[in-house]
Amino acid sequence: MRETALVYLDRSGGLQKFVHDCKKYNGITKQIICETDKSCYSSMLFLFKILFAPADSKQSYAVYRFIISINPSDIAELDATLGNYILHNPIQAAQIFQSVCFVAIKTLSLIEQLQTEAQISILLKPTHLPPLPSYVLSLSAFPFNYTSQRFYVTEGIVIAMGTVTKYTQGARFLCTEETCPFSEGSFRYIRLHLPGATESATVRSDFVCSLCSSPLQEDMKFRVLGDKRIVEMIDAKVLNALKGYSNDKSHFRSQAFTVFLR
Repeated sequence: MRETALVYLDRSGGLQKFVHDCKKYNGITKQIICETDKSCYSSMLFLFKILFAPADSKQSYAVYRFIISINPSDIAELDATLGNYILHNPIQAAQIFQSVCFVAIKTLSLIEQLQTEAQISILLKPTHLPPLPSYVLSLSAFPFNYTSQRFYVTEGIVIAMGTVTKYTQGARFLCTEETCPFSEGSFRYIRLHLPGATESATVRSDFVCSLCSSPLQEDMKFRVLGDKRIVEMIDAKVLNALKGYSNDKSHFRSQAFTVFLR
């Protein structure tokens, strides 16, 4: 599936965009000339010529975040298994693209500061979903079988909107034991925000080192923040109650639901 992900990125222009996005982490891209050997997909080898303008400073980050736009239909034509992963297991699918992007960064030396694959955060953004009822999230229809963490389409009316606040996209932790090899300069313990996770799931004080079992402490200067906004929405069918007199004598109840925009 990694081979398929690489083929799709190359054909869709996503690989070129990914190389361009790396410029904010490793200088300013002056010129990019890509020459891909089509026969090297299986061995994950690339032939690229990358010219970067010199950067004034190169800051190290705990997490390098990339947004990849994907067309589930196009990927399903290349590999049905990967297409199914994207639609029904997006977190696992993001890990596949994470591995591909890590190999690309290391092979092309795009981000010199990057040390581990765990430092890459991939956000998959599908261009569309299949026009089927099972992909539509409706809180006015029973049963509420939305336990899987996959993509849904929903429509509603915004009735309230909060201010933009910060949340932790990623953080680095170090071992508090000075003699432990993971006590300094290591990116062994990286915490990434996952969809649906709370702030305490990403950053808290009860993590322990897997090597010496000592407590872990966050290296605050490597914390990566992002913007989020909380929105209250209500199902669009509530508009039927605002049309005046209705011949439908049945009673109904509308309840707002919360959406986190990140």
